[in-house]
Amino acid sequence: MILILLVIFSGCANNGTATVTPDPKLLRVGVSPDAPPLIFKQDDEIVGLEADLAAALAQHLGKELVLVERSWDELIPSLTDNQIDIIMSGMSFTLARQQVIAFSKPYFKSGLMILVKDLHKYAFITSPETVMAQSVTWRIGVVKNTTGEIFVRQRSTGARSVRSFSSQKEALNALLGGRIDVFVHDAPMILRMAGQYQAEGVKPLPVVLNEELLAWGMRKTDPDLIDSVNAFIDQAKSDQTLRKTTQRWIPLAK
Repeated sequence: MILILLVIFSGCANNGTATVTPDPKLLRVGVSPDAPPLIFKQDDEIVGLEADLAAALAQHLGKELVLVERSWDELIPSLTDNQIDIIMSGMSFTLARQQVIAFSKPYFKSGLMILVKDLHKYAFITSPETVMAQSVTWRIGVVKNTTGEIFVRQRSTGARSVRSFSSQKEALNALLGGRIDVFVHDAPMILRMAGQYQAEGVKPLPVVLNEELLAWGMRKTDPDLIDSVNAFIDQAKSDQTLRKTTQRWIPLAK
C-alpha cells in the first residue's frame, strides 16, 4: 500500500534549541521532533529515522552533527536566516516550498492516510474518491502548515469542518476525545499512532490519498552542500542500506 525508502544509521549528536553560530566543521540540522517514527523525543533525546540519517550524513561530510530543535513553522525561516544548514524533519517536496528553498533528491516515498475511531463506521471507504465524497459529513483534523492541511483544504472544500492543530499529538487527542471525526496526516505517523493507541480503538483507513516525496531542504545559495547531500543519497540507495535499514524501523516497508 505504501512504498517507503529510507536509510538509517546510528550516531550521536548535540541536541538543542539555541542558535548555533555557522561553522564549517558543523552540520546544523533543523528538526521538529514531534513526528514519530521520523523524528521525535525519547527520554529527552531526539531520535528517529531522520536523526539517524542526519548522523550518517554528518559522518559522510566529515562534520560534527548538531541537531537544532525548532517548531515546524520555524524550520524554513531558520534555514533562510542561516540558523541551520539543512532541514531533516520529514518535509515533503512542494512547488511552493521550492520557491523559497532548495530540495535534495527525494529519499522517501509516502502519502497521506486517515486515522479514525471505530473503523466499522468507515468500512465502505475504499478509495480516495470515496473519501472525498464522504468528507462533507466529517470534522477533519490536520496539523497546521503541513501537506495534509493543504490537501484537505484544497480537496475537501465541502467538509463539515477542518481544524488545524499545532502538533500531531494535539490532533490525536482531539480524535480520541471525539472533537474531530478523522485525522489526516503522513502515513508513517498515522501507522505508528494506530499501533500505539490500538487499545483506544483508533485504526487507519486502508487508503493512501496521494503520493508524496520527502526530501531535505537547503539554501539555494549552498550548491556544494546540495551536491554532497545528493551524492550521499545516491550512495545509500546503491548499497541497499535504504531497504535494509527501513525495515528495522518499519518492518512492513518494502
